[in-house]
Amino acid sequence: MIPWVLLDSAPLPDRGGELRLFQRGEEFSIRITGGGGELMNSRVHGSEEALAELACARLVACERPRILIGGLGMGFTLAAALRSLGPTAEVVVAELLPAVVEWNRGPLGALAGHPLEDVRVRVQVGDVARCLQAQRQAYDAILLDVDNGPEGLTHPGNDRLYSVEGLSTALTALRPAGVLAVWSAGPDRNFTQRLRKVGFEVEEVRVRARGAVRKGARHTLWLATSAV
Repeated sequence: MIPWVLLDSAPLPDRGGELRLFQRGEEFSIRITGGGGELMNSRVHGSEEALAELACARLVACERPRILIGGLGMGFTLAAALRSLGPTAEVVVAELLPAVVEWNRGPLGALAGHPLEDVRVRVQVGDVARCLQAQRQAYDAILLDVDNGPEGLTHPGNDRLYSVEGLSTALTALRPAGVLAVWSAGPDRNFTQRLRKVGFEVEEVRVRARGAVRKGARHTLWLATSAV
């Protein structure tokens, strides 16, 4: 069997430990030290693409949609959003770790078709929570894929994104009829209740991790719509 090769690593702010990029042949893996395990693998990205596709499908009436994606990952969510949006769209990507951006401009770039090179994309290196707090009614859709679910695994500060306060901030950052889409490795009933508490209409969807492959794990997506 071909061994995994460590390509690079980056320290995780506030949490300790590292985020590490590995390669084995044509396969890539991003892992977290300290018991976090594998965060993402280049062979499993169907649910990340579904997150973007389902959210963007609700924006057909928007002439110039503006999207915020929290978490770059391996670029699959971003690439799916770009495929689903027209030429007048603007996509802002907030990524906490500069190294992840560099990985996507380097060894990971070809996996999703080099989406960072698209003229519709603007990258902000920093906390997605700050992007949400900075503007009111700025986005038609907000896509959050920054952890393994509604908890701050890679960055403890992300916990506030999923709190009542954080969700209220996201609601304020959305334009009328805007969509908040959240990715999770599994269901979370309490999170669904928090979304409804702050005023979202919520649809919870279970999708295959490998997309069209009808086997393997299922992941959870929340599609939360603000009031018109």
